Amino acid sequence: MPHRILIVEDEPSIAELIAINLSHSGFTVDRALQAEEAMRMIRVHRPDLLILDWMMPGKSGVQFTKELRASPELQNIPILMLTAKGAEADKIQGLDSGADDYVTKPFSEGADCQSEGIAATKFGLGTG
Repeated sequence: MPHRILIVEDEPSIAELIAINLSHSGFTVDRALQAEEAMRMIRVHRPDLLILDWMMPGKSGVQFTKELRASPELQNIPILMLTAKGAEADKIQGLDSGADDYVTKPFSEGADCQSEGIAATKFGLGTG
């Protein structure tokens, strides 16, 4: 059974680009536009990896990460923070919130989902 990855990204074009590449690599991909929608999806289909934007409407990715890490049943979901916030202090804050890894946007089309593929490999997710 393919591993499930949930992309939480409020920019549809970015979510689509990541989803297409991950799907072509054999992963099952779900998408949510904000944290509240993502939480509903997680309760139905727990993902093997969460790719999470920092800046979203409503709850931020940092707030959502802290919420997940505080939940005994959800605290072990690997989280890759994907954000335009590239300063070192932002990276530290993202990782301190509980994210397992941190990738900055924008990324080039050639390298875009190679980083997500590498992240999936890093988190031990084969394609099937």
